[in-house]
Formats: sequence, structure tokens, C-alpha cells
Amino acid sequence: MKSMKWGIVAAGTFLGVSSFLGGCATAPDPQDEAAVEAYQEANDPLEPMNRYFFNVNLFLDEMVLKPFAGWYHIALPDPAEDAVRNALRNANSPVILANDIFQGEMRRAGTTIGRFLVNSTIGIGGLIDVADMMGLKYHDEDFGQTLAVWGSGEGPYLHLPILGPSNPRDATGRLVDYVLDPLTWVGYVYNVSYINTIRSGTEALDTRARNLEAIDELKKGSLDFYATIRSLYRQRRNDAIANGEESEEWTQSQLPTTVNGPISASAAEGSSPVYQ
Repeated sequence: MKSMKWGIVAAGTFLGVSSFLGGCATAPDPQDEAAVEAYQEANDPLEPMNRYFFNVNLFLDEMVLKPFAGWYHIALPDPAEDAVRNALRNANSPVILANDIFQGEMRRAGTTIGRFLVNSTIGIGGLIDVADMMGLKYHDEDFGQTLAVWGSGEGPYLHLPILGPSNPRDATGRLVDYVLDPLTWVGYVYNVSYINTIRSGTEALDTRARNLEAIDELKKGSLDFYATIRSLYRQRRNDAIANGEESEEWTQSQLPTTVNGPISASAAEGSSPVYQ
């Protein structure tokens, strides 16, 4: 328990310190209205620091995550990959349920409960999404979305080491979701915290494997890949906050959670290692 407490404190301290120590983007000439408007729209005052971590994450992705994701995709047939994704979604149900309730979405909370009960039993521990066949469609929620529903602004754009695209609101949400996740407590109480590392690594591999071609195409079609990721991250988060349709197979107009974040939210998010 003590190690978890200090882990959270360290993560929170890093987020705060990095915001002040990183380089800041140079503000444009106030007389240049177009440049001022673009600067404000980007809302990226720490752009030099963010670009540095973006390139570090991109390197880690190319050297580590992408190759492993490719082998994972080759080794597992599509039904097996679907089973892994289903199980990961099922394991995240308690966090989704908590945020459904925090947002006052009781109907969606009922759907989450129903999905968890059905898939944990008939669906063999979540490997088969029987609930979807019954009309109980999957949706995702996190505390970053909850904060947005409560009226919290996103703050300036951040690109975090390992975790990738974020902002102060979403980074805070990741930490809260980590605490809300029952598996976090199971790991620390029973000294099996490695289960969260395994889950996070599997999440990163699975999501990256599902987007191998999409991310390559995105890179090829982007004049500034960093700016593209920044824009698409915000689009995706705004869509999620509005409870829009989400998919794990992203096109060029959508951003996979894993793009440039070699370790998933589960790791901080205990959400854990690599491109969520």
C-alpha cells in the first residue's frame, strides 16, 4: 500500500514539475492576428518539450512496440485477438461503471453492469462478447471524461513520456481511474501487482496491432505528424466526452489510444506500458 501511495505521488509530482521545467513555445507577434489565433487554437505552450517527448515515444514505438505488435498480429488469428480485446474490456468494467455513475448516466451504468455479468459468466470471463449479441453495446468512460462533464477545462496540450497525448484533465483522470480499478488494489494487497503490468502491456499490444496500417498511413499523409496527432487526440476526446460512437479500428480521421504513447494509461493508468 505504501509503494502505491508513493507511486501516485511521484506521478503527480512529475506532471506538475514537467509543466514548469519544459521549454515553452514562443508566442507570436500580437500584431499578427492569424498567428495569434493559430497559437491560441493549438493551446500548446509547452510545444518544444512536447515535441521532444513525442519523438522519444515515436522512437520507442518503432523499436519496441510496433515490432512486437506485428508479431502479435501474425501469431494470433482474428478470433483470438477479439477474445483478448473482449477480456480486457470486461476487466475494465468497474472503472467504466464508476464513471457512468459519476456522470449521472444511469442507463449506461445499467448496460455496463449487464455486460459485465453476462460476459463474465456466459462469455467465459469476458472472452466472448455475448452481451453485444444481446444488444448490450460496449461503451467506454474514464475520469477524464467525467471531469469534462463536470465542467473542467482540458488545459494545455501535453505529450507525456510513454503515456503519449494528454492534458492536465486527462492526466488527472488516469490517476483517479488507476485508484478506482479493483485490480489495482488486488495487485497491491495480494502482492501480485504484475497482473496490472501484464494487462497494460497486453492492452498496448492489442490496440497497436489493430492499427498497424492506419498509423503508417497517417504518418505518410501528415506534413506534421506531431500536429496531426495533437489535433486527432482532441477530436477523439471530444467525441468520447459527447458519448459519440467509438471504434478501436481507427481511420485517418480518428486517433487510436495507442498512437504515441508507448505505455498505456494503465501503467500510470497503471494503465501501463506503451503506444494506448
